[in-house]
Amino acid sequence: SAGTVSNISKQVASQVESYHQRQLSDKFFCVYLDATYIPLRRDTYQREAVYVAAGIKPNGHKEIIDYRIAPVENIGIWGEMISNFKERSLEQVELFLSDGFVGIKDMLKQYYPKSKFQRCLVHVMRNIKGKVRVSDRKE
Repeated sequence: SAGTVSNISKQVASQVESYHQRQLSDKFFCVYLDATYIPLRRDTYQREAVYVAAGIKPNGHKEIIDYRIAPVENIGIWGEMISNFKERSLEQVELFLSDGFVGIKDMLKQYYPKSKFQRCLVHVMRNIKGKVRVSDRKE
């Protein structure tokens, strides 16, 4: 019921808040940045962007660094997340991978100037496939 969902949400709200404020490892070998749209029920049903930053530590351990939910994907939200990483002690990232969202590469250089950037190959292939005639795609 709606009441049950509300009660559960209240109970885990403090845990979620502490997750978003926890100290991070000082170094990640690789950080993947991507957003996906999922249907959420607020006042109405609508799709909203869930921003996810997943990292791989030098020892190979994988971790969801953080996530955010916003109505649409924009560079401002990514900038807030990355700035927050610095505040939470993440000092070094060797490589960022992303879908090539407009402005993300320049924004990352502001906070992590020594980091490398690579566009995600899955996103590159999807974009290329969109440019190839349907009859030529199999080849």
